[in-house]
Amino acid sequence: MRSTVSVIKADIGSLAGHHVVHPDTMAAANRVLADAKRQGIILDYYITNVGDDLELIMSHTRGELDTKVHETAWSAFKEATKVSKELGLYAAGQDLLSDTFSGNLKGMGPGIAELEVEERPSEPIAIFMADKTEPGAFNFPLYKMFCDPFNTPGLVIDPTMNEGFKLEVLDVYEGQSVLLNSPEEIYYLLGLIGTMARYVIRRVYRKADNMIGSVTSIERLNLIAGKYVGKDDPVLIVRLQHGFPALGEALEAFSFPYLVPGWMRGSHYGPLMPVSQRDAKATRFDGPPRLIGLGFNLKNGKLTGPSDLFDDPAFDETRRVAAIMTDYMRRHGPFMPHRLEPTEMEYTTLPTIIEKLKDRFKKEDSVKAKPSVYASKDQGMD
Repeated sequence: MRSTVSVIKADIGSLAGHHVVHPDTMAAANRVLADAKRQGIILDYYITNVGDDLELIMSHTRGELDTKVHETAWSAFKEATKVSKELGLYAAGQDLLSDTFSGNLKGMGPGIAELEVEERPSEPIAIFMADKTEPGAFNFPLYKMFCDPFNTPGLVIDPTMNEGFKLEVLDVYEGQSVLLNSPEEIYYLLGLIGTMARYVIRRVYRKADNMIGSVTSIERLNLIAGKYVGKDDPVLIVRLQHGFPALGEALEAFSFPYLVPGWMRGSHYGPLMPVSQRDAKATRFDGPPRLIGLGFNLKNGKLTGPSDLFDDPAFDETRRVAAIMTDYMRRHGPFMPHRLEPTEMEYTTLPTIIEKLKDRFKKEDSVKAKPSVYASKDQGMD
């Protein structure tokens, strides 16, 4: 049976600032999805949140980018936005960049990850949802899960994983992608995905049979809107077991609270902290960036679960380290490396400051040319 899991998220307004989704907005979305289930548009669903993002998890047999499924999500977000406005919640409808639905949600603001699979006898999946960061934040754990035998011993000891995986990397600025093989091309792969703001691992395929293993949302709101309107807050679906990473291998990739771009006003680096659903709310400095994980089984197009994957003392040390890293980064104040690099600040209010001061800058004769960021072709890189 071919089944599809669609995870679609949007910030439609939140309580007390960029903090947490209000339960009344979730109830409004629930009414829309329940009606879609009665009509047979979707077979099952689960609604949750991470921070100020409303997350819709839907299962169906209609495939990816289905008009009716996307229209259902759009209607849910619109109804939730109405409630947000009635309650005076902050940034009501922030991620909805259009007033009219136009066939599917691509380019309209909400983040989308859809996984269509031929169901295995047992189809375990993990869904990871982050707040206060961007799609490239999943590059590091995806590399650990699918390419690093120190994280995923199945790459060594599971014959169905020995051939490795293919990773589709998207250049979000140019709108073009490249397919790279692991382990043969991991140096090329790392050369790209280390630049999280530009290169995003969109999909991963098992090399032996081209079976899809994961999919990541790739929407960059500032590139769509042309200005900063909120962080992208990505979602990730990962297939587990039977030739894919085991659940423990997928979770192990998040045991180190690595730095991600986003956090306060989308302009700072901070540690990604894996938390339980009950702790999925932005607090200190509108963060630190949060991650939740939910485990499901998919059978005949219906969802069994979820299990709250990070609601476990095994991740207490990760959270403690993240809190220490939060202190360390915050001590930098407005200075890099806490603040994002200039190219990422282009979509914030920083350009308006430069514009206001441009007539006050005086050219120095001693400064002859703008230094190049990169060495020339003839110059060594030692």
